[in-house]
Amino acid sequence: MEQNPLVEIGLPIALFVIMVGIGLTLTTGDFRREARTPRGAVVGSLAQLLVMPALGFAIAALLGLPPALAVGLVIVAACPGGTSSNLITFLARANVALSIVLTVVASVVTIVTLPLFANVALGRQPVGTDVSVSVPLGRTITLLVGIVLVPVVLGMLVRRRAPARAAALERRVSAFGAAVLVVLIAGIALSLRDRFFELLAQAGPATLLLNLAGLAVGWLAARGAGLRPADRLAVAIELGIKNSTLGILIAVNVLRSEEIAVPAAVYGLLMYLSAAVLVVVGRRAAGMRVEPATKG
Repeated sequence: MEQNPLVEIGLPIALFVIMVGIGLTLTTGDFRREARTPRGAVVGSLAQLLVMPALGFAIAALLGLPPALAVGLVIVAACPGGTSSNLITFLARANVALSIVLTVVASVVTIVTLPLFANVALGRQPVGTDVSVSVPLGRTITLLVGIVLVPVVLGMLVRRRAPARAAALERRVSAFGAAVLVVLIAGIALSLRDRFFELLAQAGPATLLLNLAGLAVGWLAARGAGLRPADRLAVAIELGIKNSTLGILIAVNVLRSEEIAVPAAVYGLLMYLSAAVLVVVGRRAAGMRVEPATKG
């Protein structure tokens, strides 16, 4: 399953720029607030690391998926969010600091949990491979540091030293992020063009159900924990927007199976379509929240 060069090369660079822009909207106080009231981080992390893989198993059984697709669905369900979830949270005007905390926590813990759930799925659904799954530790940490932590810190430093300049740049990065979202959808669709409808038929219903279930579980769990709307949306996005590239990497490079990679590939497309809806809804809700203060 070939990667589109635009996505493979251009995406990391674009995400670095976007994460700098996200840092322009943050202060150390945002992260201190999350540390003082960690309900969102705890609820979101538990839902991400435990509930989502369970949903993967349940949906695979409910729809009677073939073994390879069932394993692939569990793998993508167990994948953490990534920089894309931070981007969507930023564009939707949700709690970006919480999103970054959830991304970092899930990405680190996933090094243990993803192989666990993937190997359980392989045991339940034999697909003709005796290879055990592992998450690339070095690559995961490099991505976290290079595309999440470093650019966010750079943006925060700019905001601290030049707040007015940071505000102006943030608006430009927001527009750039929206453009990247459109390019992502087009790029992934292009990379799947030869088998687009075949893949949708094979894994579309299962991945769409997993995506919508993740968004619903995230919102409801955060609501049950008494979190505010911006936090609820951040948790929902973190559960619904997955690092599907990691799922493809494990399926193709570790398990040597393009069929197992199908759910991650399809999820990587469909999640951006639901994400676009979330961005519109989130921005409208944010506008409604600030309107009374503006009038006052």
